[in-house]
Amino acid sequence: MSYTDNKYDIIVVGAGHAGCEAAIACAKLGAKVLLSTLNIENIALMPCNPAIGGPAKSTLVREIDALGGVMGEVADATYLQLKTLNASKGPAVRALRAQSDKKQYMNYMRNLIESNDNIYLRQACITDIKVDNGKITGAVDEFGIEYEARAVVLTTGTSLMGRIFVGLNAYSAGRLGEKSAVGLSDSLIKHGIYLGKLKTGTPPRVDKRTIDYSKLKIEKGDDELSFYSYKPNRPIRPQYPCYLTNTNEETHNIIRANLDKSPMYSGLIQGVGPRYCPSIEDKVVRFAQNSSHHIFIEPEGLGTYEMYIQGFSSSLPADVQVKMLRTLPGLERAHVIKPAYAVEYDYVPAVQTTHSLMSKVIKGLFLGGQINGTSGYEEAAAQGLIAGINAFNYISNREMLELDRSSSYIGTLIDDLVTKDIQDPYRMLTSRSEYRLLLRQDNADERLTEIGHKVGLVDDNQYKIFKNKQESIKRELERISKVTIRATEENNEILAKYGEHLDRGMRICELIKRPNINYKVLNELDTETRELDIPKDVTEQVEILTKYEGYLKRQEYQIQQASKLDKFKIPEDLDYSKIEHISSESKDKLNKIRPKTLAQASRIGGVKPADISILMVMLERHELYNKALSGKD
Repeated sequence: MSYTDNKYDIIVVGAGHAGCEAAIACAKLGAKVLLSTLNIENIALMPCNPAIGGPAKSTLVREIDALGGVMGEVADATYLQLKTLNASKGPAVRALRAQSDKKQYMNYMRNLIESNDNIYLRQACITDIKVDNGKITGAVDEFGIEYEARAVVLTTGTSLMGRIFVGLNAYSAGRLGEKSAVGLSDSLIKHGIYLGKLKTGTPPRVDKRTIDYSKLKIEKGDDELSFYSYKPNRPIRPQYPCYLTNTNEETHNIIRANLDKSPMYSGLIQGVGPRYCPSIEDKVVRFAQNSSHHIFIEPEGLGTYEMYIQGFSSSLPADVQVKMLRTLPGLERAHVIKPAYAVEYDYVPAVQTTHSLMSKVIKGLFLGGQINGTSGYEEAAAQGLIAGINAFNYISNREMLELDRSSSYIGTLIDDLVTKDIQDPYRMLTSRSEYRLLLRQDNADERLTEIGHKVGLVDDNQYKIFKNKQESIKRELERISKVTIRATEENNEILAKYGEHLDRGMRICELIKRPNINYKVLNELDTETRELDIPKDVTEQVEILTKYEGYLKRQEYQIQQASKLDKFKIPEDLDYSKIEHISSESKDKLNKIRPKTLAQASRIGGVKPADISILMVMLERHELYNKALSGKD
């Protein structure tokens, strides 16, 4: 028998990285939130690598922070190591990466949740959603308890009908040591949502006391630290090393000899795995020409002996995993604490959602994270934040927040998910953005803080800090356009140390465009620059805006040109099957995804440029017809 529990404004199902962002955002905005999770001891668990950031992902974390989310703050508070990747390359591909203390990260996030009076935690499995006339009215858990709510956010990760595989052995679980979520998949299907199957996996963990570190290469963190959050007073913590080893022919021979024991190669797993994070079996088979693969050994936390073997994801039997591991230099005597495993789970192809991450079928139902077909904590957190914001907007009758591709990596991520009918776990890459020179990790605050403040997640104090920084950048850009560095003997002696020379006086804004010139050099050349003691985050922006001025203007022009297609709004009730001269494949794709604009239609895989031209002509005629009816010129 069911009974009605307390009423809530919003129910968030799942307390992983997406669920935490969604619940905290809704609660900060003033909603009463039920946060339901399979195990409250696993809030914000990192079931795979305990690390935040990396290429493209670091930009997502900075964007989350700029919008008022919490992932960046938690990563800054709990890091074991901070390292900027691609530091010698251009700003579009530089990426901060934090190796995190797994338990400290979870505890910090749980404290944020439990200290918010608007969030009500509950350990339970949601098995059914309640829908009336196409709108969410609540949910039901495994105990038959009914919860009333005006919106539900599903952030179930890999739990939906999850099955774990270690070799040919399989059992019901979403993650190692946690049960599978059973029942909700059937409920979604019952209400008209179709599901698919995906697969992911994780490497083994070994006891750090059984590793021979003398055979490993040490990977240290940065001396000069960078952080994710734009909030002040970031903690300075001791840094701990990671290590590097590699596979060899002996490793590969063991893998090849045991492929018949892999559930992926024996056909037991039907779900598609992540293309850009393959298992070690996939690497050996797909890249047979490579005699070795890098393997990173990373700490899971200060309070544990567990070390994470990055790059060694596998679904082979546990005894085979031990043999493979012990072929790696430094791991000849390694003791495995947890075996690697693969997990297959249900997901909801995201073409069934809008850019707000609300279901097209059920009003008030929002989805975020791996349930939408993504891979990665950062991708999940970004979606959870947007889904949470829009769940609150929905119950408050506010306009949905829909970020476009030119505004952010978050906008690119969501647009790809809802437009491109992706078939394998989606991972954010810099190459996915056509505007990556403008959408950098260093300027996420400039792009999104205004939005975060307008939404209500960025407080007035943080907004003031942001505005002051922007004013400082503006003043410094104006100053360097006026100040000249003279071609004196003294200045040329300084410049010679950096392989530079001045034949004539030159304004700083011209000089800084040279590859070898930065603010370290300017501090030696110019007394005023040195005395101003300009903050690093300001000089970083001034350097980038000045050095890459021509490229940035070119990309801004590309955005202006692309935005012309966004002006062509497509009627929601348009029946593409009745449009002549458009290919059948395009009609099927357009009817399935139902793009809002011509720009979105042009990004759908399988829709031909000629079909877009036909649509444009049709929409122009439709607009002229409407103007004629209204009597407008």
